[in-house]
Amino acid sequence: MTNFNLYLSSCVLLLTLSWRTSTGVPVPALSAEKCASCSLLFKHLLLQITELLTKEVLCYGIPSDKVRVNNKTETLLACAPTLTQNSGCIQRDSSFSESDCLRNIMKDLVHHEAIIQSYIKASLRNPEKEVKLLMPVLGIIQDLRKNCSLMPNGENDSTEEGAAHVWGNSTYENRLDMCKMMRGFHIRTITINRAMGYISSGDHKK
Repeated sequence: MTNFNLYLSSCVLLLTLSWRTSTGVPVPALSAEKCASCSLLFKHLLLQITELLTKEVLCYGIPSDKVRVNNKTETLLACAPTLTQNSGCIQRDSSFSESDCLRNIMKDLVHHEAIIQSYIKASLRNPEKEVKLLMPVLGIIQDLRKNCSLMPNGENDSTEEGAAHVWGNSTYENRLDMCKMMRGFHIRTITINRAMGYISSGDHKK
């Protein structure tokens, strides 16, 4: 009798899960208007980072062209478009999830916001110029976190807010690390812009 009840309970659970899937439990998503405004903000972010890297301030005197990309998120995989069987690109086991993609993007923003905020308080070669370049990037990140999150009241995943990079006393080493990170953030922002374009197109809902 106990085994039968356990079997019956399992069946009910499976049916409930199947019903929820088949009836389409609402998945958080950006409205068309919000998606358009957020896409524009991400474009501004990319332009701002591109401009920052073209100035001979942050990467001045650094011969290395190494890049450090944030590997604590799954943005690259989560934001890859739904692919056909013949595609030779990254494959995923499930269909594209707008909410998963946006959550990973927000985690990237949290990560880089923490890095920039800690950097401007560290030992800098040229505080005035470096802070002036980084503040617009920081401002756009904060606007994106406030206005483009799927969480209510502008709340975002904040698990990395306290994980700011630890900077040393060498202004050169600090700039070297920051230069690598901003190059990586530039690459990640290109990926994010492509993802936002995909979401804006609505192709993932077809």
